[in-house]
Amino acid sequence: MTEPPQPARFQPSDLSRPSTRWIDVTTTLADFAIITFAVDPAALSRLLAPGFAPDIFTMADGSRRALVSAVPFRDLDFRFGVAPWMRFSFGQTNYRAYVTYRGRRGVWFFGTSLATPFVLIPRYLWKLPWHYARMRFDTRWSNAGCEYYRLATNGRWGAAEVDLHGTDKPLGCLDGFVDAEETAVVLTHPLSGYFYRRDGRLGSYAVWHERLQLRHGVARRARFAVFEQLGLVAPGDAPHSVLVQQTTEFIILLPPHLIQE
Repeated sequence: MTEPPQPARFQPSDLSRPSTRWIDVTTTLADFAIITFAVDPAALSRLLAPGFAPDIFTMADGSRRALVSAVPFRDLDFRFGVAPWMRFSFGQTNYRAYVTYRGRRGVWFFGTSLATPFVLIPRYLWKLPWHYARMRFDTRWSNAGCEYYRLATNGRWGAAEVDLHGTDKPLGCLDGFVDAEETAVVLTHPLSGYFYRRDGRLGSYAVWHERLQLRHGVARRARFAVFEQLGLVAPGDAPHSVLVQQTTEFIILLPPHLIQE
């Protein structure tokens, strides 16, 4: 009889700040949100590279679902270690799915929308699936949390409409997870990401951040063209969960790497 998998747990390396180099990026993220949808595992599986599989979760209603998230935020001070005085600000949204690869959990990136012409650098230098889009954030935060959060994104890739507000409820245990720590490890703390490069080859990159202090949000509207066009989410589908945090710091460990298949 197969033993059930052990709940995911934070490892010391997950929470230990790495040494950074001249090429690595540090950035403060504002208006950070994770908007997650529960989707058909078979539909997601068809979109992944060979060797990758959806991370599947058993929901309270007994259904078996995979999870995908849109993660919008504003980079306030995007800066390379070699030139920390050069700082850039722009909007960004990452589109990711939670997967397993070679026995380890990670995220599969469908792509990123970026509201700056500098998107051309990662797009052509490293062939990342990053796309230019125009983004308009309209948010208000107070001591009580996120009073409102609105985002409108327009572009050939990554159109989105978001209208939500926060609550004072901490992350806790979400549907499909064993407990609060597993929820945090899997959904909010993936440090390794994989993607198809624009040349069709398989790539990866890594990030690091401290444990997030997210609060629940409530979505009045959350539409993402990427997920709808991929056949994962239908217009009007309610999110599995909405999480928000006013600011946090991320480290992006560069350059991305090719994976030898």
